[in-house]
Amino acid sequence: MTPPVVGKQALEGHGRDLLVRIVAVACADRELPQLADELAGLVVRSAEALAFCDVYVLDDAGRAVEGPGEPVPLGDGDVGWAAAHGRSRPHADGRGVAVPVHSDGAVIAVLDVRSAGPCADADAALVTALGELFAPVLCSARRLRTAREREHAAERFAERAVEAQEAERTRLSREIHDGIAQRLASLGFHLSAAERALPEHHPEALAQIMLARELCDLASAETRAAIGGLRPPVLDDLGLSAALSTLARDAGAALDVTVTVAGELEAALPDHVQTALYRIAQEAVGNCLKHARASCLDLLLEHDRDRVRLRVADDGAGFPAGQPGARSDSYGLRGMAERAELLGGRVVVTSRPGAGTAVEAVVPIPVLSRPRAPGRARPGTSARP
Repeated sequence: MTPPVVGKQALEGHGRDLLVRIVAVACADRELPQLADELAGLVVRSAEALAFCDVYVLDDAGRAVEGPGEPVPLGDGDVGWAAAHGRSRPHADGRGVAVPVHSDGAVIAVLDVRSAGPCADADAALVTALGELFAPVLCSARRLRTAREREHAAERFAERAVEAQEAERTRLSREIHDGIAQRLASLGFHLSAAERALPEHHPEALAQIMLARELCDLASAETRAAIGGLRPPVLDDLGLSAALSTLARDAGAALDVTVTVAGELEAALPDHVQTALYRIAQEAVGNCLKHARASCLDLLLEHDRDRVRLRVADDGAGFPAGQPGARSDSYGLRGMAERAELLGGRVVVTSRPGAGTAVEAVVPIPVLSRPRAPGRARPGTSARP
Protein backbone atom coordinates (compact mmCIF):
# COMPACT_ATOMS: atom_id res chain seq x y z
CA MET A 1 0.00 0.00 0.00
CA THR A 2 1.37 3.42 -0.94
CA PRO A 3 2.66 5.42 2.06
CA PRO A 4 0.57 8.52 2.91
CA VAL A 5 3.28 10.94 1.75
CA VAL A 6 3.28 9.32 -1.69
CA GLY A 7 -0.51 9.48 -1.81
CA LYS A 8 -0.45 13.21 -1.02
CA GLN A 9 2.22 13.82 -3.66
CA ALA A 10 0.15 11.92 -6.22
CA LEU A 11 -2.81 14.20 -5.57
CA GLU A 12 -0.79 17.39 -5.91
CA GLY A 13 -1.76 19.42 -8.92
CA HIS A 14 -5.39 18.27 -8.88
CA GLY A 15 -6.47 20.87 -6.33
CA ARG A 16 -9.87 21.04 -4.76
CA ASP A 17 -11.67 20.21 -7.98
CA LEU A 18 -10.98 16.48 -7.66
CA LEU A 19 -12.12 16.39 -4.04
CA VAL A 20 -15.27 18.28 -4.96
CA ARG A 21 -16.04 15.75 -7.68
CA ILE A 22 -15.50 12.84 -5.29
CA VAL A 23 -17.82 14.44 -2.75
CA ALA A 24 -20.40 15.07 -5.48
CA VAL A 25 -20.35 11.39 -6.46
CA ALA A 26 -20.54 10.32 -2.81
CA CYS A 27 -23.54 12.58 -2.17
CA ALA A 28 -25.37 11.71 -5.39
CA ASP A 29 -28.31 9.34 -5.33
CA ARG A 30 -26.31 6.39 -6.63
CA GLU A 31 -26.10 2.76 -5.68
CA LEU A 32 -23.77 0.02 -6.82
CA PRO A 33 -22.91 -0.55 -9.62
CA GLN A 34 -23.72 3.00 -10.83
CA LEU A 35 -21.62 4.50 -8.04
CA ALA A 36 -18.66 2.32 -9.04
CA ASP A 37 -19.03 3.52 -12.62
CA GLU A 38 -18.94 7.15 -11.50
CA LEU A 39 -15.78 6.57 -9.47
CA ALA A 40 -14.17 4.74 -12.38
CA GLY A 41 -14.86 7.76 -14.56
CA LEU A 42 -13.15 10.02 -12.02
CA VAL A 43 -10.04 7.85 -12.12
CA VAL A 44 -9.82 7.98 -15.90
CA ARG A 45 -10.38 11.73 -16.08
CA SER A 46 -7.88 12.46 -13.30
CA ALA A 47 -4.96 10.38 -14.61
CA GLU A 48 -2.49 11.37 -17.30
CA ALA A 49 -2.54 8.33 -19.56
CA LEU A 50 -5.19 5.86 -18.34
CA ALA A 51 -7.72 4.73 -20.92
CA PHE A 52 -9.95 2.47 -18.85
CA CYS A 53 -10.85 1.77 -15.23
CA ASP A 54 -13.13 -0.84 -13.72
CA VAL A 55 -14.13 -0.85 -10.05
CA TYR A 56 -14.69 -4.24 -8.46
CA VAL A 57 -16.42 -4.36 -5.05
CA LEU A 58 -16.22 -7.21 -2.55
CA ASP A 59 -19.46 -9.17 -2.29
CA ASP A 60 -21.22 -9.75 1.02
CA ALA A 61 -19.90 -13.29 1.30
CA GLY A 62 -16.30 -12.06 0.95
CA ARG A 63 -15.50 -14.68 -1.69
CA ALA A 64 -15.47 -12.62 -4.87
CA VAL A 65 -15.34 -9.07 -6.18
CA GLU A 66 -18.16 -7.85 -8.38
CA GLY A 67 -17.73 -5.51 -11.32
CA PRO A 68 -18.32 -5.53 -15.07
CA GLY A 69 -19.15 -9.02 -16.26
CA GLU A 70 -19.01 -12.07 -14.05
CA PRO A 71 -17.82 -11.87 -10.40
CA VAL A 72 -14.11 -12.57 -9.97
CA PRO A 73 -13.31 -15.11 -7.21
CA LEU A 74 -10.60 -14.07 -4.78
CA GLY A 75 -7.23 -15.23 -6.10
CA ASP A 76 -8.27 -15.40 -9.77
CA GLY A 77 -6.39 -13.18 -12.25
CA ASP A 78 -4.85 -9.84 -11.42
CA VAL A 79 -8.03 -8.44 -9.85
CA GLY A 80 -8.70 -11.52 -7.73
CA TRP A 81 -5.03 -11.70 -6.65
CA ALA A 82 -5.03 -8.05 -5.53
CA ALA A 83 -8.27 -8.60 -3.61
CA ALA A 84 -6.93 -11.75 -1.92
CA HIS A 85 -3.45 -10.43 -1.02
CA GLY A 86 -4.21 -6.76 -0.42
CA ARG A 87 -1.35 -5.59 -2.66
CA SER A 88 -1.21 -4.01 -6.09
CA ARG A 89 -0.58 -6.35 -9.01
CA PRO A 90 0.72 -5.05 -12.37
CA HIS A 91 -0.72 -6.60 -15.50
CA ALA A 92 1.62 -9.00 -17.28
CA ASP A 93 1.87 -6.71 -20.32
CA GLY A 94 2.80 -3.71 -18.15
CA ARG A 95 -0.17 -1.71 -19.46
CA GLY A 96 -2.22 -1.67 -16.29
CA VAL A 97 -2.41 -2.48 -12.61
CA ALA A 98 -4.97 -3.84 -10.15
CA VAL A 99 -4.97 -1.70 -6.98
CA PRO A 100 -6.77 -2.86 -3.81
CA VAL A 101 -8.89 -0.47 -1.76
CA HIS A 102 -8.60 -0.95 2.00
CA SER A 103 -10.95 -0.13 4.85
CA ASP A 104 -10.19 -0.99 8.47
CA GLY A 105 -7.33 -3.18 7.31
CA ALA A 106 -9.42 -5.27 4.92
CA VAL A 107 -9.80 -5.14 1.14
CA ILE A 108 -13.26 -3.96 0.11
CA ALA A 109 -12.67 -3.21 -3.58
CA VAL A 110 -10.14 -3.26 -6.42
CA LEU A 111 -9.46 -0.52 -8.98
CA ASP A 112 -8.34 -2.16 -12.21
CA VAL A 113 -6.81 0.37 -14.63
CA ARG A 114 -5.37 0.05 -18.11
CA SER A 115 -3.48 2.35 -20.44
CA ALA A 116 -2.59 2.32 -24.12
CA GLY A 117 1.11 1.99 -23.33
CA PRO A 118 3.17 1.15 -20.25
CA CYS A 119 1.37 2.27 -17.11
CA ALA A 120 3.18 5.31 -15.64
CA ASP A 121 4.25 5.15 -12.00
CA ALA A 122 2.58 8.50 -11.39
CA ASP A 123 -0.76 7.14 -12.59
CA ALA A 124 -0.39 4.00 -10.46
CA ALA A 125 0.34 6.17 -7.41
CA LEU A 126 -2.65 8.38 -8.22
CA VAL A 127 -4.94 5.36 -8.42
CA THR A 128 -3.69 4.17 -5.02
CA ALA A 129 -4.30 7.61 -3.52
CA LEU A 130 -7.76 7.78 -5.05
CA GLY A 131 -8.51 4.33 -3.65
CA GLU A 132 -7.87 5.69 -0.16
CA LEU A 133 -10.32 8.52 -0.82
CA PHE A 134 -12.87 6.14 -2.34
CA ALA A 135 -12.77 3.73 0.63
CA PRO A 136 -15.44 5.38 2.83
CA VAL A 137 -17.69 5.95 -0.18
CA LEU A 138 -17.48 2.31 -1.22
CA CYS A 139 -18.00 1.16 2.39
CA SER A 140 -21.25 3.10 2.54
CA ALA A 141 -22.29 1.73 -0.84
CA ARG A 142 -21.65 -1.84 0.30
CA ARG A 143 -23.75 -1.29 3.44
CA LEU A 144 -26.55 0.17 1.35
CA ARG A 145 -26.33 -2.77 -1.05
CA THR A 146 -26.63 -5.20 1.86
CA ALA A 147 -29.62 -3.30 3.22
CA ARG A 148 -31.27 -3.30 -0.20
CA GLU A 149 -30.71 -7.03 -0.63
CA ARG A 150 -32.26 -7.69 2.76
CA GLU A 151 -35.18 -5.47 1.85
CA HIS A 152 -35.63 -7.36 -1.41
CA ALA A 153 -35.48 -10.67 0.48
CA ALA A 154 -38.19 -9.42 2.85
CA GLU A 155 -40.31 -8.35 -0.12
CA ARG A 156 -39.90 -11.75 -1.76
CA PHE A 157 -40.86 -13.45 1.52
CA ALA A 158 -43.97 -11.28 1.82
CA GLU A 159 -44.88 -12.01 -1.78
CA ARG A 160 -44.50 -15.76 -1.27
CA ALA A 161 -46.50 -15.61 1.97
CA VAL A 162 -49.39 -13.76 0.31
CA GLU A 163 -49.22 -16.06 -2.70
CA ALA A 164 -49.39 -19.08 -0.40
CA GLN A 165 -52.42 -17.62 1.38
CA GLU A 166 -54.16 -16.89 -1.90
CA ALA A 167 -53.32 -20.32 -3.28
CA GLU A 168 -54.94 -21.87 -0.21
CA ARG A 169 -57.98 -19.63 -0.64
CA THR A 170 -58.21 -20.65 -4.29
CA ARG A 171 -57.97 -24.32 -3.32
CA LEU A 172 -60.73 -23.93 -0.72
CA SER A 173 -62.88 -22.02 -3.21
CA ARG A 174 -62.49 -24.78 -5.78
CA GLU A 175 -63.25 -27.52 -3.25
CA ILE A 176 -66.33 -25.72 -1.97
CA HIS A 177 -67.54 -25.14 -5.52
CA ASP A 178 -66.93 -28.70 -6.65
CA GLY A 179 -68.04 -30.30 -3.36
CA ILE A 180 -70.47 -28.51 -1.03
CA ALA A 181 -72.02 -26.27 -3.70
CA GLN A 182 -72.70 -29.23 -6.01
CA ARG A 183 -74.19 -31.29 -3.19
CA LEU A 184 -76.45 -28.42 -2.15
CA ALA A 185 -77.62 -28.07 -5.75
CA SER A 186 -78.34 -31.78 -5.87
CA LEU A 187 -80.14 -31.60 -2.53
CA GLY A 188 -82.33 -28.78 -3.85
CA PHE A 189 -83.18 -30.90 -6.89
CA HIS A 190 -84.22 -33.87 -4.73
CA LEU A 191 -86.27 -31.66 -2.39
CA SER A 192 -88.15 -30.29 -5.40
CA ALA A 193 -88.78 -33.83 -6.61
CA ALA A 194 -90.00 -34.88 -3.15
CA GLU A 195 -92.33 -31.87 -3.02
CA ARG A 196 -93.88 -32.84 -6.35
CA ALA A 197 -94.20 -36.51 -5.37
CA LEU A 198 -95.79 -35.92 -1.95
CA PRO A 199 -99.55 -36.54 -1.82
CA GLU A 200 -101.70 -33.48 -1.14
CA HIS A 201 -103.13 -34.92 2.11
CA HIS A 202 -99.74 -34.60 3.89
CA PRO A 203 -99.63 -30.82 4.59
CA GLU A 204 -97.26 -31.14 7.55
CA ALA A 205 -94.71 -33.10 5.51
CA LEU A 206 -95.09 -30.62 2.67
CA ALA A 207 -94.41 -27.73 5.07
CA GLN A 208 -91.26 -29.45 6.31
CA ILE A 209 -90.02 -30.03 2.77
CA MET A 210 -90.65 -26.38 1.89
CA LEU A 211 -88.75 -25.28 5.01
CA ALA A 212 -85.87 -27.59 4.07
CA ARG A 213 -85.93 -26.14 0.56
CA GLU A 214 -85.64 -22.58 1.94
CA LEU A 215 -82.72 -23.60 4.16
CA CYS A 216 -81.06 -25.28 1.19
CA ASP A 217 -81.44 -22.12 -0.91
CA LEU A 218 -80.02 -20.01 1.92
CA ALA A 219 -77.04 -22.35 2.31
CA SER A 220 -76.45 -22.21 -1.45
CA ALA A 221 -76.46 -18.41 -1.42
CA GLU A 222 -74.04 -18.32 1.52
CA THR A 223 -71.80 -20.82 -0.25
CA ARG A 224 -71.70 -18.68 -3.39
CA ALA A 225 -70.85 -15.65 -1.28
CA ALA A 226 -68.07 -17.59 0.45
CA ILE A 227 -66.64 -18.66 -2.91
CA GLY A 228 -66.67 -15.07 -4.15
CA GLY A 229 -65.04 -13.87 -0.94
CA LEU A 230 -62.27 -16.43 -1.09
CA ARG A 231 -61.05 -15.31 -4.50
CA PRO A 232 -62.79 -12.44 -6.32
CA PRO A 233 -62.28 -12.87 -10.10
CA VAL A 234 -62.45 -9.10 -10.70
CA LEU A 235 -59.18 -8.61 -8.81
CA ASP A 236 -57.35 -10.88 -11.25
CA ASP A 237 -59.14 -9.54 -14.31
CA LEU A 238 -59.32 -5.78 -13.77
CA GLY A 239 -57.06 -4.87 -10.83
CA LEU A 240 -57.46 -3.28 -7.43
CA SER A 241 -59.46 -0.16 -8.35
CA ALA A 242 -62.12 -2.16 -10.17
CA ALA A 243 -62.23 -4.72 -7.36
CA LEU A 244 -62.85 -1.96 -4.81
CA SER A 245 -65.62 -0.55 -7.00
CA THR A 246 -67.22 -4.00 -7.16
CA LEU A 247 -66.91 -4.32 -3.40
CA ALA A 248 -68.63 -0.95 -3.05
CA ARG A 249 -71.46 -1.95 -5.39
CA ASP A 250 -72.05 -5.13 -3.40
CA ALA A 251 -72.35 -3.05 -0.22
CA GLY A 252 -74.32 -0.30 -1.95
CA ALA A 253 -77.72 -1.85 -1.29
CA ALA A 254 -77.35 -1.04 2.39
CA LEU A 255 -75.03 1.99 2.25
CA ASP A 256 -74.24 5.12 0.29
CA VAL A 257 -70.71 4.19 -0.87
CA THR A 258 -68.14 6.34 -2.66
CA VAL A 259 -64.80 5.15 -4.05
CA THR A 260 -61.96 7.59 -4.77
CA VAL A 261 -58.70 6.62 -6.48
CA ALA A 262 -55.84 9.14 -6.48
CA GLY A 263 -52.47 8.77 -8.20
CA GLU A 264 -51.36 6.80 -11.23
CA LEU A 265 -49.05 4.12 -9.85
CA GLU A 266 -51.37 1.12 -9.74
CA ALA A 267 -49.68 -0.46 -12.75
CA ALA A 268 -46.52 -0.74 -10.64
CA LEU A 269 -48.22 -2.45 -7.68
CA PRO A 270 -47.33 -6.15 -7.49
CA ASP A 271 -50.20 -8.62 -7.37
CA HIS A 272 -49.53 -9.60 -3.76
CA VAL A 273 -49.76 -5.94 -2.63
CA GLN A 274 -53.04 -5.44 -4.49
CA THR A 275 -54.39 -8.67 -2.99
CA ALA A 276 -53.45 -7.66 0.56
CA LEU A 277 -55.03 -4.22 0.19
CA TYR A 278 -58.19 -5.73 -1.24
CA ARG A 279 -58.43 -8.13 1.68
CA ILE A 280 -58.03 -5.26 4.13
CA ALA A 281 -60.78 -3.30 2.36
CA GLN A 282 -62.97 -6.39 2.23
CA GLU A 283 -62.64 -6.94 5.98
CA ALA A 284 -63.22 -3.25 6.77
CA VAL A 285 -66.36 -3.09 4.61
CA GLY A 286 -67.60 -6.34 6.11
CA ASN A 287 -67.13 -4.99 9.63
CA CYS A 288 -69.03 -1.86 8.67
CA LEU A 289 -71.99 -3.86 7.33
CA LYS A 290 -72.07 -6.13 10.39
CA HIS A 291 -71.47 -3.70 13.24
CA ALA A 292 -71.49 -0.02 12.31
CA ARG A 293 -75.16 0.70 11.51
CA ALA A 294 -73.78 3.30 9.10
CA SER A 295 -75.49 5.16 6.25
CA CYS A 296 -72.35 6.29 4.37
CA LEU A 297 -69.05 4.59 3.57
CA ASP A 298 -66.04 6.17 1.86
CA LEU A 299 -63.19 4.19 0.26
CA LEU A 300 -60.00 6.03 -0.69
CA LEU A 301 -57.09 4.45 -2.56
CA GLU A 302 -54.17 6.87 -2.86
CA HIS A 303 -50.94 6.10 -4.70
CA ASP A 304 -47.76 7.97 -3.91
CA ARG A 305 -44.20 7.57 -5.19
CA ASP A 306 -43.13 5.09 -2.52
CA ARG A 307 -46.33 4.05 -0.77
CA VAL A 308 -50.02 3.33 -1.22
CA ARG A 309 -52.71 4.32 1.25
CA LEU A 310 -56.12 2.71 1.68
CA ARG A 311 -58.75 4.37 3.88
CA VAL A 312 -62.20 2.97 4.68
CA ALA A 313 -64.35 5.33 6.76
CA ASP A 314 -68.00 5.13 7.85
CA ASP A 315 -70.41 7.37 9.76
CA GLY A 316 -71.70 4.59 11.96
CA ALA A 317 -71.99 3.94 15.68
CA GLY A 318 -68.25 3.63 16.27
CA PHE A 319 -66.74 1.90 19.29
CA PRO A 320 -64.37 2.72 22.15
CA ALA A 321 -61.08 1.84 20.46
CA GLY A 322 -58.35 0.48 22.70
CA GLN A 323 -60.60 -0.71 25.52
CA PRO A 324 -60.71 -4.41 26.43
CA GLY A 325 -63.30 -6.23 24.38
CA ALA A 326 -63.62 -3.44 21.85
CA ARG A 327 -63.77 -4.19 18.15
CA SER A 328 -60.16 -2.99 17.78
CA ASP A 329 -59.15 -6.25 19.48
CA SER A 330 -61.25 -8.41 17.16
CA TYR A 331 -59.83 -11.15 15.00
CA GLY A 332 -60.72 -9.30 11.80
CA LEU A 333 -58.88 -6.11 12.74
CA ARG A 334 -55.87 -8.09 13.90
CA GLY A 335 -55.89 -9.87 10.56
CA MET A 336 -55.88 -6.55 8.70
CA ALA A 337 -52.94 -5.34 10.78
CA GLU A 338 -51.02 -8.56 10.15
CA ARG A 339 -51.54 -8.31 6.39
CA ALA A 340 -50.16 -4.78 6.33
CA GLU A 341 -47.25 -5.63 8.65
CA LEU A 342 -46.28 -8.54 6.42
CA LEU A 343 -45.71 -5.98 3.66
CA GLY A 344 -43.83 -3.60 5.95
CA GLY A 345 -46.85 -1.33 6.43
CA ARG A 346 -49.31 -0.56 9.17
CA VAL A 347 -53.02 -0.30 9.88
CA VAL A 348 -54.45 2.43 12.12
CA VAL A 349 -58.04 2.21 13.37
CA THR A 350 -59.68 5.43 14.56
CA SER A 351 -63.08 5.27 16.22
CA ARG A 352 -65.18 6.55 19.06
CA PRO A 353 -68.83 5.99 19.98
CA GLY A 354 -71.20 7.94 17.78
CA ALA A 355 -68.44 9.30 15.51
CA GLY A 356 -67.93 6.44 13.07
CA THR A 357 -64.85 4.37 12.30
CA ALA A 358 -61.90 4.85 9.96
CA VAL A 359 -59.49 2.09 8.98
CA GLU A 360 -56.33 3.34 7.29
CA ALA A 361 -53.67 1.05 5.82
CA VAL A 362 -50.37 2.44 4.56
CA VAL A 363 -48.12 0.02 2.69
CA PRO A 364 -44.73 0.83 1.12
CA ILE A 365 -44.36 0.09 -2.55
CA PRO A 366 -41.64 -2.57 -2.96
CA VAL A 367 -38.30 -1.24 -4.15
CA LEU A 368 -38.29 -3.57 -7.15
CA SER A 369 -41.61 -2.08 -8.28
CA ARG A 370 -40.75 1.61 -7.94
CA PRO A 371 -39.96 3.66 -11.03
CA ARG A 372 -36.22 4.16 -11.44
CA ALA A 373 -34.30 6.95 -13.06
CA PRO A 374 -32.94 6.17 -16.53
CA GLY A 375 -29.61 4.38 -16.41
CA ARG A 376 -26.36 6.09 -17.33
CA ALA A 377 -23.53 4.94 -19.50
CA ARG A 378 -20.56 3.50 -17.66
CA PRO A 379 -17.98 6.29 -17.71
CA GLY A 380 -15.25 4.00 -16.39
CA THR A 381 -15.24 1.95 -19.58
CA SER A 382 -15.07 4.86 -21.97
CA ALA A 383 -11.85 6.13 -23.46
CA ARG A 384 -10.39 9.13 -21.71
CA PRO A 385 -11.30 12.40 -23.52
